[in-house]
Amino acid sequence: MSETTTSPGPAALARAGMPAAVVGVVSALILFGVDEVAEVLHHVWWDLLPETFGIDGGGRWWAAVILTITGALVGLTLWKAPGHGGHDTATVDLVSPPLPLRALPGVAVALILGLAGGVSLGPEGPIIMIATGLTVIAYRRFLPDVPVPAVLMISTAAMLGAMLGTPVASALVLTSVMGGAQPGQLWDRLFAPLVAAGTGAVTYHLLGGTGWDMGLPDYEPAWIDLLTAAVVATAGAAVGAVAAYAFTPAYRLSRRLGHPVLYATVGGALLGVLALIGGQITMFKGAEQTAEILADKDSYGVGALVVIVLVKLTAIVISGASGFRGGRIFPAMFTGVAFGLLAHAALPEIPLTLAVAAGVMGVLFAVGRDGWIALFGAVLICGSVAVLPILCIAVLPVWLVLTRVPHMLVHEHGTPAAPAAAEEGAR
Repeated sequence: MSETTTSPGPAALARAGMPAAVVGVVSALILFGVDEVAEVLHHVWWDLLPETFGIDGGGRWWAAVILTITGALVGLTLWKAPGHGGHDTATVDLVSPPLPLRALPGVAVALILGLAGGVSLGPEGPIIMIATGLTVIAYRRFLPDVPVPAVLMISTAAMLGAMLGTPVASALVLTSVMGGAQPGQLWDRLFAPLVAAGTGAVTYHLLGGTGWDMGLPDYEPAWIDLLTAAVVATAGAAVGAVAAYAFTPAYRLSRRLGHPVLYATVGGALLGVLALIGGQITMFKGAEQTAEILADKDSYGVGALVVIVLVKLTAIVISGASGFRGGRIFPAMFTGVAFGLLAHAALPEIPLTLAVAAGVMGVLFAVGRDGWIALFGAVLICGSVAVLPILCIAVLPVWLVLTRVPHMLVHEHGTPAAPAAAEEGAR
């Protein structure tokens, strides 16, 4: 059957786009609402309580206390909440089978506790679970003829657009997921997801959501940058690969404790130890910390940046392996920024913007194992498309380093660990 025969007409695409636009708006509202609730809890834990007790909320010991308490609360959520906090984000990718409605509040609670408590995970995994769960329920009720895998793509695209502020990331992710897997033209299949991603991005921006303008200096490419970018990115990928190798053993070791309250509390306590070493700059999902470390870059020497990179990568491994619910894209981007600053501090001849972009690409590729997201994240952080041609060359040796490195994902029997498996499980 030809591509023309299987392609829907403009009217059909327009009809598919209208509910997708609603999904984008609702997804942005969900993300904004979760951010606001987490911010309120953050204010209680890090400002109100310290002020009430007359202690320093910025102290490292207080961070260790809060992280341990957060671990215990998340463990209780995983134990007692209906659905037990949803899919374990250590074992599923961004697209996972939809959850029943009764499980979604537990996912939200576990996510909000982690965001407010300083756990080194981003919102992307659980917030997409919430969005897909609600979207599948709505489509089954009002548009039952739309296949569930298509609904998953729409809801995932909507939330990615809202989180990253542009539908471009959604297009890149879905192109790798959908390309060649189904009949019909790719852009026909991407139409409704991109509508959702675009409306999600615009809505979240209009709500006043966090942006990604880091104010890095303008960049002008030079021939030597082909080499330096490749070296920085490959080194960043190698460091990230160590975390990828450690992830599954850490997960197995954590689960030997048996009970979610135990392994989450111990995980929180270990994160507290890391906070004592690295300070609060190495905590949380990493978006605000990225802006902070770039604003204060001159105050961090080579030694301090080495500590930050190592502590943050270790925190990502422990956070994901200990039952906390969250994604690894945001903290990996922060780690890549710190690695880029380290490269620039060690070799000031490397342009700052290029060093940061290459560091982000290398670390993010190792942690997320998606080259499109790694390239996009690097350009998003540095805010300059001029780095893209250099990065497109630098990414090639990065892939040579990573091609045999395990994914930072635990594969358990019967657990979907990739978008394709998630689509199959949703049918």
